[in-house]
Amino acid sequence: MVLNYIWIAFFLIAFVVAIGKLVIGGDTAVFTEIINASFASAKTGFEISLGLTGILSLWLGIMKIGEKGGVIQAFARLAAPVFSKLFPDIPRDHPVTGSIFMNLSANLLGLDNAATPMGLKAMQQLQELNPNKESASNSMVMFLCINASGLTLIPITANPSDVFLPIMLATFTSTLVAILAVCVRQKINILQRNLILFFGGLGLFIGGLVWLFNSMEQEQVFLYSTLFANTLLFTIICGFIISGMRKKINVYDAFIEGAKEGFQTAITIIPYLVAILVGIGVFRASGAMDFIIQGVRFGIASIGLNTDFVEALPTMLMKPLSGSGARGMMLDAMNTYGADSFVGRLSSIVQGSCDTTFYVVALYYGSVGIRNTRYTVQCALLADLAGAIAAIAMAYLFF
Repeated sequence: MVLNYIWIAFFLIAFVVAIGKLVIGGDTAVFTEIINASFASAKTGFEISLGLTGILSLWLGIMKIGEKGGVIQAFARLAAPVFSKLFPDIPRDHPVTGSIFMNLSANLLGLDNAATPMGLKAMQQLQELNPNKESASNSMVMFLCINASGLTLIPITANPSDVFLPIMLATFTSTLVAILAVCVRQKINILQRNLILFFGGLGLFIGGLVWLFNSMEQEQVFLYSTLFANTLLFTIICGFIISGMRKKINVYDAFIEGAKEGFQTAITIIPYLVAILVGIGVFRASGAMDFIIQGVRFGIASIGLNTDFVEALPTMLMKPLSGSGARGMMLDAMNTYGADSFVGRLSSIVQGSCDTTFYVVALYYGSVGIRNTRYTVQCALLADLAGAIAAIAMAYLFF
């Protein structure tokens, strides 16, 4: 329901702003730009779905081998002590726990191409457990908010620069806030022993990574993290195949079976992607985003706070809406202020530490036909806000 109101607001706000620019500012091209943006966004939505078809087919095929080979079930048992607390509605040792584990692990390594198909597989399995097929279950909300928080501890897709550590710390903050927010809404006791041990251990692990990466050259950080992540990923693929061989299943047929599911999923998500991307494209083309940024700048300056970070706001505000749009804002900030400037570095941290919330929600829920997202968007945006604040703090701390 919230997504419905937000989608309507994109169009109505864009219309009001465009009317104001036409009548007051004499901008006769604004409506042409809006219409062009809507067509371009619709085309982009289809192209994204088309591009996902091959990736979905590949990874869902691999996942099917792992499922039939018993590896997914093994991952489910491994993750059970923590996931049984965060996802109490999922039956013990259910295969979806393994799929969630695989998705979150891929996200931790910054492997988006692998994480998305695994996440869509997890959503399909969660939908099978969902008693209300049009409304998100508690487990779906928790899973989506963790994904939308941009969880990345080893961002191998980041440029090998001094923003590597700030991105890792900022994204950990946003993910922790997402989990805490959902736990509060679902009345999950966050002081349970397993959760405290897990998050405490994760905090120590991150501290160790910070120490390790700080002692290495930037080029070494990028080289070794990329090598580790991709070696681990290919090892998992080979492990799935070997497990299928041990179970004496037809590995090739299992892959084809899963690949067919990937193709069908890619077709299913097209309308949802087109809808959300057109709404965002219209909102951006109208100039509404510029007015919001100017208003924030005025408000920050009026209360006497440091406004150094304000020039990075376009990237911060665009990231939950559009990954490509945020990337464009980041590049514009770098071109204007310099890649090594405070604004340039802050924009890079924001780009790497947050996720495209509305895209993720539309993609994952759209793949299983969920219409009522409940409080997913609110908790995910709260996590985005926490990530943005952490990014600003990291920028002031490191630079």
